[in-house]
Amino acid sequence: MKIKGYRRPDGNLGIRNYVLLLPTSVCSTQVAMEIANKVTGCTAFNNSFGCCQVGSDARQTYRTLVNSAKNPNVGAIIVVGLGCEGVEPLKVYEDLKSTGKPLASIVIQEEGGTLKAFAKGCEIARTFAQELSLMEKVDADISELTLGLECGGSDTTSGLGSNPACGAASDLLVKLGGTSILSETTEIIGAEHILAKRAKNPEVAAELLQLVRNCEERAKALGEDIRGGQPTPGNILGGITTIEEKSLGCLYKAGHAEVQGVLDYADIPDGKGLFVMDTPGQDIESVTGMVAGGAQVVIFTTGRGTPTGNPIAPVIKITANKATFEKMKDNIDIDTSLIIEGKQSIEAAGEVILNEIIAVANGKTTKAEQLNHKECSIYKIAPTF
Repeated sequence: MKIKGYRRPDGNLGIRNYVLLLPTSVCSTQVAMEIANKVTGCTAFNNSFGCCQVGSDARQTYRTLVNSAKNPNVGAIIVVGLGCEGVEPLKVYEDLKSTGKPLASIVIQEEGGTLKAFAKGCEIARTFAQELSLMEKVDADISELTLGLECGGSDTTSGLGSNPACGAASDLLVKLGGTSILSETTEIIGAEHILAKRAKNPEVAAELLQLVRNCEERAKALGEDIRGGQPTPGNILGGITTIEEKSLGCLYKAGHAEVQGVLDYADIPDGKGLFVMDTPGQDIESVTGMVAGGAQVVIFTTGRGTPTGNPIAPVIKITANKATFEKMKDNIDIDTSLIIEGKQSIEAAGEVILNEIIAVANGKTTKAEQLNHKECSIYKIAPTF
């Protein structure tokens, strides 16, 4: 099955062609955002961190920023730094040279302030964007796609309809040689033993079970035992009573494929097939991690409705709640409520979703893109110092 996309110097395939403004800290984010808003063809990563972080948290922020820039949907990169932050702009710049993409760096303190940095950034961004506009799409196989799997604002229809349909679409992609990433460690709790049975070997199963244990221990360290309860008010209103109940529905997004490996947050898979990434249940942080992991497109199920997108990858919104679809037609792309009504099979809905993924890969814009939803946030695991 064929798609069209932009071939990058490192061999990867992008389905969008952005100039990415990459701020290395919160102190340079405003300038990066202003440049991206000024120049057509640009997008910006909204970075709230990058300084006064230590240990694993500092490394995670750095990895997320660098790997986000490596996403194939990014055609050119402009690193924007303040000049004294923990995530050093020059180091980020050097680490991104290996991508072969057009690359530049602006340091606000060296340029003499934000106005001069903005002016220089706009000049570079315009040049890069013009170069990217001349690129022609090439034919490629669908096996080059990496798909992010997300659910948020869930209700009872999520586990019964939209999540299983996404799982069917994921299975189809994996059978065609592609890659899928299941996220949200919190929403594996209580069903981890079921997913572990699908691991390709005992080592992967053990990693998966340890992932869930670590998540629970972090919660207990804050005085919360989330097993047996349901911490999200929206999910409770949607009819979900426990985290285990939500997890059983969440797992359906991963279909029936064998789990090839377990990824740290924002890590890039080293092979094809289904992978599990350690992300929080917070939707925006979870999607950010998968996009940093290389997902060129995300399918996002919602029972109660959510408008959020991503600055780098298109996000396809799916619901099986007919009332939600009617209320939020401006935000939701696919209605799978026919499953709930008994008028469509899960497999047929999965084919509809896969066809939408192909259409989006070939250039169709999602509703989140049309409305300029570009939410992103890095998963923070330690205090700021």
